[in-house]
Amino acid sequence: MNITFAPRLSVLDVEEGQTLAPRVPMDGLMPCVASDAGDGTVLMIGWMNAEALRLTIATGEAHHFSRTRQAVWHKGATSGLVQRVVEIRIDDDQDALWLAVEVAESGASCHVGYRSCFYRAVPFGDRAGAPLRFVEAAKRFDPVAVYGDAPNPTVL
Repeated sequence: MNITFAPRLSVLDVEEGQTLAPRVPMDGLMPCVASDAGDGTVLMIGWMNAEALRLTIATGEAHHFSRTRQAVWHKGATSGLVQRVVEIRIDDDQDALWLAVEVAESGASCHVGYRSCFYRAVPFGDRAGAPLRFVEAAKRFDPVAVYGDAPNPTVL
């Protein structure tokens, strides 16, 4: 399927129109939030270039751009935890994306094994400096069993 994007003709057209005309910044990447389509939990934040966005639109499954590997990747291709897109939203000036997704198998989206990549809370205010607090009680899958015992190459 050939997915094309419209030219950005005016601010009014971009912000109030019905034409998909994404603004891909100079580095070629747009931030993309993925949340659970059922309960709204933020699962992850990734990056999309034009190719990843086109693939996501064409296949109905999330594709992202790995800044570490400098390549497009199909979310869940290795783990089986594919994100099936329920809805794609683009922000007002069309430079950020939000995917509502359903995740296959265990429902986890984090390569560490948790459901969400946001599995720890940061203390603030009068608790600033306290240890991070885990908000997910257990991992949904064993990352060593899925990815092997080598460190994840996307984490520095």
